[in-house]
Amino acid sequence: MNDERVWSPLLPALGAGRKVHVAPTHLHGSLNDSAREAVAAMPPGPFAVSGFSLGGYAALEVCRQARDRIAGLALLDTGARTDAEEAKQARTRMVRAMASGGASLDQIAAGFAARVVHRSHVNDLELLRLLADMARAVGSEGFAKQQQAAMDRPDNRALLTELRVPALVLCGREDQVTPLALSEEMANLLPEAELVIVESAGHMTTLEQPEAVKTAVAAWLRRVDGRVAQTGGAHR
Repeated sequence: MNDERVWSPLLPALGAGRKVHVAPTHLHGSLNDSAREAVAAMPPGPFAVSGFSLGGYAALEVCRQARDRIAGLALLDTGARTDAEEAKQARTRMVRAMASGGASLDQIAAGFAARVVHRSHVNDLELLRLLADMARAVGSEGFAKQQQAAMDRPDNRALLTELRVPALVLCGREDQVTPLALSEEMANLLPEAELVIVESAGHMTTLEQPEAVKTAVAAWLRRVDGRVAQTGGAHR
């Protein structure tokens, strides 16, 4: 239920001398299709890819489709495993409740709020308004497509072991949606990963603790730039 604004606090760090493309995750019910459009939006040559939450699943599909072009990978508050059966059932119930009129998107989004932010931010009205507004922008149809894409995602743990690029794995210490153990697993599988744990943050690290995330992303991009300079490639 996020749109491009989930990345807004990081754009100064991401955009310094770089072409930045924020790919939507609510236009297709397939990660394959979302990733294909994201890859098509990139100029020729190597590029770094980052993804938050569902976007992390899409980022891994980008790596699968364009592995020889990936200059760096950042995975924020996400995981590499396929959806558990319990999670699939929960997603299906939400989508069916909206379709039947049993629950509105606003109600579902409000129910998520307590799970996606750290307890210190549950009364941050500006943050809660932003989350609600992003959900409305995605819309019920977009939300249903996001849930379908998440349910159908593959297990990417084997893929991680093959990605020998500068990698950042970042997670809020108290992320309830994609718990820290998932990030620790990914960091252990990626050959060149740095694991960053963000304190006083739940799932929405980019909005809850933007400065800490910005610092980690900037450090990751310096590693990517160094690798690209060594290989003589152009970085996007």
